[in-house]
Amino acid sequence: MNTYGKEYEVDNITGKNHEGPAANIPVRRLTATSIIGDKVENLDGENLGKIDNLMVNINSGSIEYVVLESGSFLGLGGKLFAIPFSQLYLNAEKECFILNREKEYFKSIPGFDKSHWPDTNDHSYFNDVDNFWNTTSTTQYP
Repeated sequence: MNTYGKEYEVDNITGKNHEGPAANIPVRRLTATSIIGDKVENLDGENLGKIDNLMVNINSGSIEYVVLESGSFLGLGGKLFAIPFSQLYLNAEKECFILNREKEYFKSIPGFDKSHWPDTNDHSYFNDVDNFWNTTSTTQYP
């Protein structure tokens, strides 16, 4: 397929990325490494933090939660928050994710630090996260 002078079959065979301002638009799939480290902003364009990690449901294969690092400077002093992935949407033009929450919101919600993660296999923890964000994860726990 040749679109605007670009040979995509060659890219697919060689593994070289497409080029140009709209090479990956519309975005349908991203690698985990391209999501981790992405900036998260609110609707006003304020920086809320960056995606520190992803929580993948091993049974369904879906990303259920992102771990947002907020309030850190050079990776120090920040707090981590589990946020249902469904609460974020991609702004492909700005190459960041958008979360419809004010910056001040994160001062009042529970989080954790890098040295003291919650028990991520404890169903009650993620049920609490879902209740807090008023969402339902792809997996319902008893």
